Amino acid sequence: MSTSRELILDRIRAALRDAPVAAEVPRDYRPAGTNTADLDVLIDRLADYKAEVHRVGAGEVAATAARLAGEGGAVLVPPGLPAEWRPEGSFADDGLTPERIAAAGAVLTAAAVAVAETGTIVLDGSPDQGRRVITLLPDVHVCVLRPDQVVASVPDAIARLDPRRPLTWISGPSATSDIELNRVEGVHGPRHLHVLVLDS
Repeated sequence: MSTSRELILDRIRAALRDAPVAAEVPRDYRPAGTNTADLDVLIDRLADYKAEVHRVGAGEVAATAARLAGEGGAVLVPPGLPAEWRPEGSFADDGLTPERIAAAGAVLTAAAVAVAETGTIVLDGSPDQGRRVITLLPDVHVCVLRPDQVVASVPDAIARLDPRRPLTWISGPSATSDIELNRVEGVHGPRHLHVLVLDS
C-alpha cells in the first residue's frame, strides 16, 4: 500500500473520529394497498409533466397513433404489440439499428403499470413494450394504458413489477434544466409523450 494513500486514509479516520453516531433510519414505509388508484389523479399528474392524455377506445388506438406521428411519419412498434393497435404502414422492431429507430415518426407501446400519485408510467420490456432503446430515440412516444393498470402509489407499482425485468420509469417527456433552470426537452428521450387511456 502506498504511503500517500495511507496518509489520506489516516486523515479521514482522524476527521471522523469525533463524528456523532448516525441515528437509526425509520423503516416503517407505507405498504402497498393502502390507497385506491384514481385515474383522474394520474391524468392531472401527466398533464403537469406536459404529457398529453387522450381518452380513446381500443379500436381508435391505431388511427390516433398515426395522427400523432405526423405527416409521413412511420410508427415503430414492439414485436408483441396487439395487431389491432398497429397503424397502417407501421414497422416492428426486429433488432433495428439506432439510426432506423430514431428516424421513426413515433413509437407506439403498451405499459406495465402507471402510478397515479406520481404521474409515472412504467415499462418492463415485455413484448408489447419492446426494448428500452425504441422508447428513447424517436421524438414522439405514444403509450397505451388500460385503466386496470393504474395503481395509487409507488409501493403498489413495486408489488406488481418483476425487479428482474428492465424497468423504465417515465414521468412526462424527457426534460432537463441547466444551472439557470432553463428547461430543455428531448435531451435524454422523446420530446413528446402521448398517453392513450383506453375507455374501460
